Amino acid sequence: MKVPGTPALELRSVRRAYGFGPSATVALDDVSLTVRPGSFVSLIGPSGCGKSTLLRLVAGLEQPDRGDVRVHGVTPAEACAAKMIGLVPQTPALLPWMSVLRNVTLPQKINRGAAKRRGRIAGFTERESAPAAPDMRELLVKAGLGEALHKLPAQLSGGMRQRVAIVRAFGLRPDMLVMDEPFSALDEFTRESLQDQLLDLWDELKTTVLFVTHSVSEAVRLSDTVVVMAPKPGRIVESIEVDLPRPRGERLFGEHRFHEYEDLIRDRLRRAWHSDAA
Repeated sequence: MKVPGTPALELRSVRRAYGFGPSATVALDDVSLTVRPGSFVSLIGPSGCGKSTLLRLVAGLEQPDRGDVRVHGVTPAEACAAKMIGLVPQTPALLPWMSVLRNVTLPQKINRGAAKRRGRIAGFTERESAPAAPDMRELLVKAGLGEALHKLPAQLSGGMRQRVAIVRAFGLRPDMLVMDEPFSALDEFTRESLQDQLLDLWDELKTTVLFVTHSVSEAVRLSDTVVVMAPKPGRIVESIEVDLPRPRGERLFGEHRFHEYEDLIRDRLRRAWHSDAA
């Protein structure tokens, strides 16, 4: 079985630069972060602080120049091979000729061996197995897409397409879900609705989430921990634990402690901004 206490994600003194020599752009420098299993962690900071670069390193899309990245104790490449990592980009990237149901079930069909690979990598015993993949039709219904199962992406609103992309990412029941500003292009009402549905899925499936956002209120509402980053070079300046009760519905917006966390994070962002400007 899995070794108790193994972090869901661990970055140790990670550096990533683009280019060579004095003209190189250092996207991340000496970044260390530990994320506990099942937690929801948001990365927030000004443009150019390395948030998306950090996600790409975790997702195995890039390699660090220095330092180490581990997902449940293995490299991102190993974790990706076992489909332990799910990715939700800013745009849904659905196949336009497939129905909603076929879009979300396709990853399960083409990755039938992922559960066995995950079991070997994650250290399950012969009597155990990796968690079963969820019923996608059921997840779509829970996400409010029950009437859209057989529609094509072009027949859906932007918010509905993004909802499909989120459900699809949960399809292989990944241990780690990385999300790069998935709600940034949506209006406020749709954004809050999708936040609710994301939290419902996260609570049910117990997936660790690493979430990039520019919205302070979104970070506070969703997260167990908000990681504040600063640019030039990209670095972590503070990790703030959000001690607010769950579930976090609309009533949370009226609570004094919610606004205290917003003020605290904004203060840390201002400090990081002024430090960079200096």
